[in-house]
Amino acid sequence: MTKQQTAQMSLDDDFDRPFEDVEPLQWGALRELCHANADYFTSHQDENSVRIRAALMAILDHLVQIQPLYKDINRIAPMFDFDTETPGNGYRSFLILIDKCIIHSRSICHQIYCQKDSLFFRKSYHMREIEACSQLLASLSTCLVHLQTLYSWSEHISDGKPSLFLGDNHNSYEILNKLHTINQYCFYGRCLGFQFYENLKPVLKTILVCMATFSEAFYANGTVFARCANSVKYILDPDIRARRIVDVSQRADISFCQAFWFLNETDIARRLPTIASPSLAINQIISIPPEELTLLTLSGTTISIPIPNSHIGKKPIHVRLLSSKRREGMVGSGGVGGELQGLCDQLIIHCHGGGFVAQTSLSHETYLRGWAINLGIPILSIDYSLAPEAPFPRALEEVLYAYAWALNHASTLLGSTAQKILFVGDSAGANLNLGVTLKCIQLNIRKPDGIFMAYTPVLVDFVLSPSRLLCLTDPLLPMGFLIRCLRAYAASDNKKVVREKEHDLVECGKSDTESFAEVSESDLIALALSPNGDEANDAHKLTSMPSDSTLNSVTLTEADGMEHLQEEAKSQEYINKFLELYRNCGTNTSLHIGNGTINTDNNTPRNDRSWSFFGWSLRGRRKESRELDTENGRSPLEEFAFTVPRDPYLSPYLASDHFLAQLPPIKMLTLELDPCLDDSVMFARKLRFLGVLVTLDILPGLPHGFLNLTPVSKEASDGSDLCVQRIQELLAL
Repeated sequence: MTKQQTAQMSLDDDFDRPFEDVEPLQWGALRELCHANADYFTSHQDENSVRIRAALMAILDHLVQIQPLYKDINRIAPMFDFDTETPGNGYRSFLILIDKCIIHSRSICHQIYCQKDSLFFRKSYHMREIEACSQLLASLSTCLVHLQTLYSWSEHISDGKPSLFLGDNHNSYEILNKLHTINQYCFYGRCLGFQFYENLKPVLKTILVCMATFSEAFYANGTVFARCANSVKYILDPDIRARRIVDVSQRADISFCQAFWFLNETDIARRLPTIASPSLAINQIISIPPEELTLLTLSGTTISIPIPNSHIGKKPIHVRLLSSKRREGMVGSGGVGGELQGLCDQLIIHCHGGGFVAQTSLSHETYLRGWAINLGIPILSIDYSLAPEAPFPRALEEVLYAYAWALNHASTLLGSTAQKILFVGDSAGANLNLGVTLKCIQLNIRKPDGIFMAYTPVLVDFVLSPSRLLCLTDPLLPMGFLIRCLRAYAASDNKKVVREKEHDLVECGKSDTESFAEVSESDLIALALSPNGDEANDAHKLTSMPSDSTLNSVTLTEADGMEHLQEEAKSQEYINKFLELYRNCGTNTSLHIGNGTINTDNNTPRNDRSWSFFGWSLRGRRKESRELDTENGRSPLEEFAFTVPRDPYLSPYLASDHFLAQLPPIKMLTLELDPCLDDSVMFARKLRFLGVLVTLDILPGLPHGFLNLTPVSKEASDGSDLCVQRIQELLAL
């Protein structure tokens, strides 16, 4: 190894040493490069040179201002850790951001220093790059000031350590109203992804270009040609892209968040798991009918599980069964080849993330397929109803009901004896799993034998913590999106949504290989008990269907009729799905994408509809199309004045110690740069104090929702493998 490589390794130090009297090498290296470059450009009087020197001098000033703040936050951060072996909390996260910013700024300064005499030196480009670094340091410096305020307001809790959550004596708006002083544009422009692994930067850029471009379709601002031009600029000009992303994150409504997050269920995105991951023996959708369901309590009595009814009335609940092995008593096993194995002793109940407002089990197949193969255990993923059409507690009711249904039908439909059941989920899905576990304790019914939860919000309320301020910097979970999801799902003033009966049964978004066969509950059981494909009757005819078919609770006659209808629609299916997603998506006509369905106004004559691609109409702009209001001077925070109920089933962190102490073993995984980091740290601290067996992993360099990025990132794939390892450890307990 050369001296230069050794020096480079030292400069790329991860800042895991305390900032004491001697500053880290990166700080000194950045100072030297700033001084050297500033001296060089002193004699240049053109505008670009003047601005480069001004930015370099500003960086030097920011370093002077940040150093005492950095030292102060570095001193207090260890007070909030889960333990000495697991350092991590929102205070540490902002120190990491400072470290990463300095590394990024030093890299830009080094490029300028090496290329400044070159004939091909792009002075205007490097001027913008170094100005962005200066703005980034300034914004992070302001964040550290706010962290000092949060620390001064912190209160000690039962484990003897200070709380990361803001206490009741202080209002979050006191700090949120000051956030306009932070320049958010620098986090979404030229410095995008500076805090994450290097191979994630192009991925994040692609996602944000798609978000900005999609917003042009969703909000029909200006002419078609202007929107086309803007979309090209989002690719070429990071500053224009940053302005659009900030405008969207601050002004877009919840329907935009839903529509954008559902793009990963378009036909092309849906095929990615089948390409990137090995195929499964069973990939079966089951529709659970809203029928009376009873369970035995732990004391031997019988209890009726309430049929989900809040907000949208009674409707079937869709679940997806994934298994790498064909097993006895497993739906769909008769239609696939291979050895028929015995019942599995374990079962995993999975709930997907998506901010309570978007995505389905299909969105999460990117990692669920790998989990099913590596674990060799049936996974039942629940497609609960989504807000704002179905706010709290609808999803909680459905997950509880689906869990009780799984207990009753594990051996007859799911290929498992269910001797051991784990709850597994990420983000919003893991929150629901915790709430259902608390419900099981309250109802005195069987609770899961263990819980694995990834980057989970456990305090669903408008409460600040240091890590929640990371939303100001997060490309995938900006502050505006987070608060709109909170309001859509949990605000106590949410109005009940009443749907027509026929809308309750709408099911769209099936893949090309999905069959729409629908059978009754008794037929499902008969099908599972006869997996060998005997075609002596109608029920057995259905066993030869692909394992990724859909089984619902209607009659066999209706099921047989669906086959012909499916064949007629097959040639037009792809075009309809793609164009329906983008057709007039900015209009007042209802575009409901919750629960994986797309409902449009069926009263509109087909000939009067304006077809569009990415929202650009081929017949001109419709009068009712909405626009993104970027000119309104009102603070975006003004619309977020709402009340969230302090309900332990909504926010498990608020549950009584009596209930929390009865939770099964829990393994938690979170991220250094995740806005929900403090939730995980605080919950883990609380559970450990109550004697619950709990572990906590905090991974570096990955964003919230990284599990969905496993096909495009080795680090994300490694994180997914760690999840599998932790699930296996729970199974071994």
